[in-house]
Amino acid sequence: MAQPEDGIDPPDEARSQQYDPEAEHSFPDQRLNEVLRYINRDPEISAYLDAQNVNPVDRMNYNDHGTKHIKIVRDRALQLYDLLKRGGVPFSGAQDHGLAEADEAVVIALAATLHDIGHVVHRDRHPYYSLLVASPLLDRVLREFYDVTEAVRMKGEILHAVVCHTSSETPLTREAGVVRVADALDMERGRSRVPYEHGGRGINTLSSQAIESVTLTAGDEVPVLVEIEMLGPVGVYQVDSLLKKKLDGSKIDDQVRIVAINTPQGDSSHLVERIEL
Repeated sequence: MAQPEDGIDPPDEARSQQYDPEAEHSFPDQRLNEVLRYINRDPEISAYLDAQNVNPVDRMNYNDHGTKHIKIVRDRALQLYDLLKRGGVPFSGAQDHGLAEADEAVVIALAATLHDIGHVVHRDRHPYYSLLVASPLLDRVLREFYDVTEAVRMKGEILHAVVCHTSSETPLTREAGVVRVADALDMERGRSRVPYEHGGRGINTLSSQAIESVTLTAGDEVPVLVEIEMLGPVGVYQVDSLLKKKLDGSKIDDQVRIVAINTPQGDSSHLVERIEL
């Protein structure tokens, strides 16, 4: 999903992929919108989201993990959740604790916002550092909206989703699975712009350069259709090695269909290749 750069608005297709608090959703969104307004104005959270890009990008020439990445992941997580709810897929992470349906989206949004915050410590093992850094922030934010018991239960669900965005952990809730898959859906070429321009040529950076667009829509046979447009075969790494790995075991893998189309530029002899997962 393209984000505004240099004051230029994203195209209509990209804008439609962003979470709009004024739009109608397939879930109760009032509490989510209140929480989003609060955290978007929070100077400490904003400072962390900027600072967490230094280790992966400036010091390691890795892909973007800062404010732009977080916005994309959160938007896509909420869009995934909305499509799944529209398709009648049940969620139980919040409800297992006696929390309300409205709290499911809050769990997803806060976990998506804080999932990479551990990068301020180190890229290596950052999901586990994220637990430590996010914990006091959640204590402060959640008490604005929940009583003590509810806040403790919400915190546990959010931290579960945070740590499970790594493929080495197994999500136990669909809320956590949504965050995990949404993280992998930030794969478009803009994400690798900075490391590529500074000489980064790792497979993650090169494969991101080959991804032109990612769109999420309602599917015919399953609730979610993910369509990925690639400009070269190296983009398959993003789809098969990263996205598929995070989709497997996410608890939503049977509700999502992925179609990747390879349309190489500048060579009309190439046939359009269609890859379906």
